[in-house]
Order: sequence, then C-alpha cells, then structure tokens
Amino acid sequence: MGRFVGSEYGKLVRSRFKDIDGSSELAMLAAPTAEELEQLKKAVAIMTPAEKQAVADLTDEQIQKIAADARIDPANFAIFINGYALHCKRVS
Repeated sequence: MGRFVGSEYGKLVRSRFKDIDGSSELAMLAAPTAEELEQLKKAVAIMTPAEKQAVADLTDEQIQKIAADARIDPANFAIFINGYALHCKRVS
C-alpha cells in the first residue's frame, strides 16, 4: 500500500478523485498519505490473529473498537477495511 506515499503519482491520483468537499476516500486505497498509512499500521499491529484472519468479516463495531484502541481515525480505518473486503470478494 505504501508504494505511492508521498510520490507525485500518488498526489495526482488523490487530486483526480477529490469530491466537491476535497475528500479523496477512493484514492486513499491506491495512494494513502504517510499519516494514513501509519494509522493503518497502528491498527493492524494491535489486531488479534483472529481479526487479521477474518478482516473482511469485521463488524462496524469491531472496526470502531480497533480504531479507538489504536487511537486512530475510525473513518479512515473503515475505508481501508471496506476496500480490503471488496478486494477479497472480487478476487475470490
């Protein structure tokens, strides 16, 4: 996930996917910022092996609890988890 962090390509992707509010939720999956990537790493570091094994099946409550325990933005974490879940369903 981190290959485009801080790169010109990553910035281009994020700018192309901005909505009218200036957000780029879809682009964060392809080109997260350094801060977003660090937040994701914090959350994954505290997840249990069972949570990691069934990450696509986590409930909203579980995602919120992990984010709270990791002291990260729950919305950003939910975007990453949902993106991963969609990726898993597409691949399988």
